[in-house]
Amino acid sequence: MQIQFLGSGDAFGSGGRFNTCLLVTTPDDRFLLDCGASAMVAINRFGVDPNAISMILLTHLHGDHFGGVPFFVLDAQLPRRRSKPLVIAGPPGTKARIAQAMEVLFPGSAGMTLRFPLETVELEAEQPRRLGAATVTPYLMEHPCGAPPYAYRIECAGKVVTFTGDTGWTDTLIRAARDADLLISECSAYDRPIPFHLDLPTLVAHREALHVRRLILTHLGPQMLAHLDALPCEYAEDGKVITV
Repeated sequence: MQIQFLGSGDAFGSGGRFNTCLLVTTPDDRFLLDCGASAMVAINRFGVDPNAISMILLTHLHGDHFGGVPFFVLDAQLPRRRSKPLVIAGPPGTKARIAQAMEVLFPGSAGMTLRFPLETVELEAEQPRRLGAATVTPYLMEHPCGAPPYAYRIECAGKVVTFTGDTGWTDTLIRAARDADLLISECSAYDRPIPFHLDLPTLVAHREALHVRRLILTHLGPQMLAHLDALPCEYAEDGKVITV
C-alpha cells in the first residue's frame, strides 16, 4: 500500500500547506482519505489523475476535510468527462452536507444529471464496511462538526492503517489504532493544547498505549511547523510518499 500526502496542513493552510487530503494506492484501487478545500489544487500540483480515484472517504464534515468535494465532482463532470463510478463515504449526514455545499458554491449543481454514477455511503460507528478493496471501520472521535467525526481503521492489501481525522484525545483511539502498521495522526499543536485537537505532549504520553508500528503526524499548525527539527517522530509533508 502506498500513501501520498497531497495535503498535510491545518484548516488555515499554515506554512503554505494544502488542506488534508491523502491518496491511498493499492494493487487494485486508488482512493482519497479526506478531500479538503484545496484538494483539486494539490491533485493537479502532484500530477494525480482524479479519474483513477474510485472513492473519497471523509472523516468529518469540516471544510478543510470535505470542502474539495464539489470541485472534484464538477471537475469529473466537465473537463474530465468521467465515466467511472465514484463512491463518497463518510459519517451520517454526508449526502445532505455535500448537496448543501455544492448548491452554495455552484447554484444549480446539486440537481444536475451526472455523466458518471455517484454513490454516497454513510457509515455507522464501529460497523466494518467493505468499500472497494478496503475494509473500513469508523470510530467516533471528539471534534464538533455538526455530524459524527470519525477515525478510520482501514484494512487493505494485508496492511492496517488508522487515520485519526481531527480529534481531541479519546481512549477510543487506542482501539482504533491497536496493532496497526501505521497510524496517521493529526497533531495541530506543539505544546499549547487546542480544544478538540491533538497536541504533541498528549500523543507522546499515549504513544505506548497506541501500540502501532509507525506513527506519522499531519494537520500541522504553526506551533508544529516552528518546531519540526525538534519532533520526536515522523511527520508529513505535502507530496510525501510512503509505503506501508
